[in-house]
Amino acid sequence: MTQAIGVLAAEHIAVGLVESNEVQGSIQVYPKAGSEPDYLEGLPAAEIVQQIGQQIESLGKDHQIGVIGVGFPGIIREGVIEESPNLQQTKGQDFGRALSELLDQKGIKAFVHVLNDADAEAAGIAVTHGQLDKLIRVWTLGSGVGFGRYPQADGIWEGGHSIVSLDLKERFCGCGGVGHLEGIMGHRAMRLRFLDMEPEEIFDQAKAGDQRCSDFVKLWHRALAAATATSIHMDGPGKFFISGPTAKFIQTGVLQLYMQEMVKMSPLQGSTVEVVATSDEVAIIGAAVSAEQALSAYRPV
Repeated sequence: MTQAIGVLAAEHIAVGLVESNEVQGSIQVYPKAGSEPDYLEGLPAAEIVQQIGQQIESLGKDHQIGVIGVGFPGIIREGVIEESPNLQQTKGQDFGRALSELLDQKGIKAFVHVLNDADAEAAGIAVTHGQLDKLIRVWTLGSGVGFGRYPQADGIWEGGHSIVSLDLKERFCGCGGVGHLEGIMGHRAMRLRFLDMEPEEIFDQAKAGDQRCSDFVKLWHRALAAATATSIHMDGPGKFFISGPTAKFIQTGVLQLYMQEMVKMSPLQGSTVEVVATSDEVAIIGAAVSAEQALSAYRPV
């Protein structure tokens, strides 16, 4: 029986063997724990492909691999990375073809499906929460801000670049755009805004009563509420999940209050938010399941 491999390649590379919607055995991570954060930002695109290929080869050598799903940050269509603000060296790369050709050289002939990493996270949440029949939306908060949707739909869905401010000084987004959600909530943006503080320190100082940090934490929550409200007005109400390294700072009550202020039409009310633990495993499962679904759509049974 053929098996699936799921890959998450964002701030690091994590690879797992997936069977029956569960990870089998241990997850392989590159680079190893303790390495510099955002390590992949400094790697050439070709080397990222090589490292993913090596991890897949190592994990799948004793298995018959049929499909491989890769979650990757950016705008991705038909395996091509059209834009990736946080891994700019990969822009324009036909990532799906490059990985397929590399694996073919290693004797691994599998269907490769590349999708946005937040979409992989959303699919993984749908699987692990038993909600494959429902609309799932997820915000992933890390170096950048991702927006994932399950089931996947045609479109760009770069929700992290939603416009949440008309202030011309809001220029901290990695893509260079003005007023973006990521320009407020992304790690990179917070470091640029507070040159002498890490994100964790900002929230600690806000709790300690620092006015500048307290004002920013309010802005941080209002920005996410605004982007979520925009999604509700475009795609309808529902459940929103929030994951990622800084999801732990979310005050769900405050976020819900801001959302209620922004969504007033009665048919659109009733959305809820839930913070879920960050896990490579969830995204790996989602990437693998998405690849299996893509293969079924590509070759109808």
